[in-house]
Parts: sequence; C-alpha cells; structure tokens
Amino acid sequence: MKLIFVHGWSVTNTRTYGDLPAVLAAPSDQHDIDMEISHVHLGRYISFHDEVSMEDVARAFDQALRDTLATQNGSIQKFSCITHSTGGPVVREWVERFYGAELLSDLPLEHLIMLAPANHGSSLAAIGKERVSRINSWFQGVKPGQGILDWLVLGSNGQWRLNERSLNYSLAENNFFPFVLTGQDIDSKFYDFLNSYLTEVGSDGVVRVASANLNFRYVRLVQSDGIVRKRPKTLSLKVDGVIRKSEGAGFGLIPNASHAGSTMGIMNSVKLNADPQKPVIDQIFGCLKVGDKKEYDTQALALEALTTDTQSQTDRNMMMVFQIKDDRGQTIKDYDLLLLGGKRYSPGKLPEGYFIDKQMNAETGRLVYYVNAKKLQTLGAIGFRVIARPDKGFTHYAAGEFHSDEINVAELIVPNQTLYVEIEMKRRVARNVFKLGSPSAKTTEFKSEKPAKEILN
Repeated sequence: MKLIFVHGWSVTNTRTYGDLPAVLAAPSDQHDIDMEISHVHLGRYISFHDEVSMEDVARAFDQALRDTLATQNGSIQKFSCITHSTGGPVVREWVERFYGAELLSDLPLEHLIMLAPANHGSSLAAIGKERVSRINSWFQGVKPGQGILDWLVLGSNGQWRLNERSLNYSLAENNFFPFVLTGQDIDSKFYDFLNSYLTEVGSDGVVRVASANLNFRYVRLVQSDGIVRKRPKTLSLKVDGVIRKSEGAGFGLIPNASHAGSTMGIMNSVKLNADPQKPVIDQIFGCLKVGDKKEYDTQALALEALTTDTQSQTDRNMMMVFQIKDDRGQTIKDYDLLLLGGKRYSPGKLPEGYFIDKQMNAETGRLVYYVNAKKLQTLGAIGFRVIARPDKGFTHYAAGEFHSDEINVAELIVPNQTLYVEIEMKRRVARNVFKLGSPSAKTTEFKSEKPAKEILN
C-alpha cells in the first residue's frame, strides 16, 4: 500500500504530521493488521500566499502524483491518503476536478481518511486572516493565505459547488472508500475567551462535527402561488423533487480529540512509542483494511457505534446553509430568514436553547445557522420563513414560507450533519413597468406612476 499524507491550511513544514506516519508504517501486533505500507509520502503544499486558490492546489496535487506515482502508461498508481483539516477538501477538490462522478471508477485513490476535515468550512475563517493567524491551535502565528481562506468561510461558493456535485458519487461501488474521523473536545491550552469559536460546543476548537461529516443533505424549495397568509402576502415554498442525501460515508467521532496540539490533537498527539496508542490509530487501521463495499459498510457501522458512545453525554448539533435566489437566477442577499416550529409554524414555538450561532457570508449571501439538532428533533413540525427585499415596488418579492406538513422532521433535522437549503423566490414585476400608448400631442407624464397590482407571469 502506498500512503500519502496531506496537511492542513497554512502549514509551513512537515513536522505537522508528528509521529503518525511512523506509527502507521510500522504497526505493532496490538493493531491486528495484515498489511504492508510500502511507501509513505509526506505532502507539502503552499497555502499561505493570498494568490493560491483551492483549484491551484488540486491541480498541483495531480501533477505531484504523476511525478511520483506515475505508471508506464501515464496514469497514477493506486494509493491511499490521510489528510488533516483543509487537506481533506484539497483531495476532494482533486477528485472532483479530475474524475468526478462520471470517472470515479478510474480513480486511483482507494482510501481517503480525513482527520478533522473542514468539508463544510470553519466558523473561524470569517474573522479574517489577521486575527486567524494569532490562533495557535490552527496556524502557529503564520498569516494564512486569502485564497484558501475564502473557500473555508462558511457558505462559500467552493463548498457549495464541491458538496453539491459529490451528491452524485457512487463511492464503494467504485472502490472509493472515504472516511471522516474527528473530535469534539477542546484543549484548554488553546482557550481564547475573546473568541468564542475556539470553545464552541460540538467542535474540536476549529471545525464543527457537522462541518467535518461527509454525510449531508440538500433540499430545494420553490415559491408557488399558494397563499399562506394575505397580510403580509406570503406564498408557500414547496419541495422541488426530493430531499437529496449524500451516499453514506464512514464517520467516526474520536473520544478526547481536539483539532491540533501535542496533547489532544487528533493527528500530532500520536506518539511512536506510546502504549496504548491513541484511539484514532485503531480506527485508521480499520479504515485502511477495507477492501470492498461489504467491509466498507461494516466499518461505517462500527464508526457509527463509536460516535454514539462518544456523544452519550452530550448534545448533538447540525448546520443549515441557506441560499436564496429568484426565478431569474439572481442571488438575493438582502433578506431575513426565520426558523418556525409548532403546529402554527411560529418562531416563538422553537425549543429553548436550540440556537447556537449564525453567520452570513458577505460574498455569497448565504446564511449559515448552527443549531442544537437534539432539541429541534422534539418538534413535530419545522418551517422556514423568508422575507426578501425589496418587498414592495415595481419589482419585488412576496414573503415565502415552508411548512414540513408532508415531510418527516427527521428527514431534515439530522444530528452531526449539514443541511443545504436552496430557496427560489418568484421575482414579481408590475405589469406597468413597460407600457405602449397611442401618439398624442399632449405629453404623457409617468414620473409619479404607482406599481400596478397585476404582476407579469
């Protein structure tokens, strides 16, 4: 087995891998492993320069693979990969750009084991690179590059594109076995009481559990002509098609693991001569042993049991990413969005303490809610209300409202996962925006004309 390591964002040397490569290359009897890791390659890529984008790194990764693992016919030898943090999205970006759903059967990558990956971004990215560089749990004082930072901000275009396209993947059928291993503990050495994201519940201090998990859902809501209420005029939002689900990917929550650090870090706290080894080692070996769909499903179930046990005394959270557009394809950035609960779908009927955080991505206009899924699961119904602007004038939007009357709440509210919600609003144009009239000697003034009640189809 050829094993490649890919580090996270703004790393400047290979010390970041710690003893993990050495431990995996020389497994002891305690891990019950019948495999040989013949070659270990430590990846290194430039991410601390502003001009470097995620696409740039993915292209360079492909070239590095061809330089190092080329076959006689010019393809890439089979290999497995272990990533940390942003390294996970880097490799996934490479998979999508060079293979995608249609060519996944040609993918040379067999096992992709992502440690604490920011698959759906990091809440820390929004605070800006100057402040982020001072966070020792992630960057050790190195100023991060803006290009990768933009990808990592919650609700970025890069995340939406990559995750939506990966909904079409058939994983194990194509002998591609991705796994996510992450933690939800915080190393007190990295506490920063001026930045609550470093001590956020349900995260490892940098990446939320729900953001790491490669299991997620996507739903598209379209505004209909059905009237929810007359004043203010509110039209119904209906599910377009079905709720799409990513193919089940192995996901495990490692006990007593934080994002980084020599004591609790999921990767660099592993020590060569430790006895016993960190729990993450057994799980990595378990993932590397997978050779077919049956074994993949078995390992995924084992990781699910581990996650349940690890979270037995804690709440479980989720993220919701909202994108609002109109039926002409224009992104709407000026809007209010409310979660609704109860039989009457009211924002006042949501359970106390359900809300944790929200962020608006200024570039994309996407709103990201972080909520307590365990508490929202107690609701018999859930809804969303969108008040888009302008809400009056010659061109405007009526409010939209979604009710989960015909959907089981459990289809939308899933602990440890991210729900992508695309909402299409109807752009309402007054019929008298353009009029034709007969020629007349008298000048026609229309400066003070009011919007007509009739709306274009």
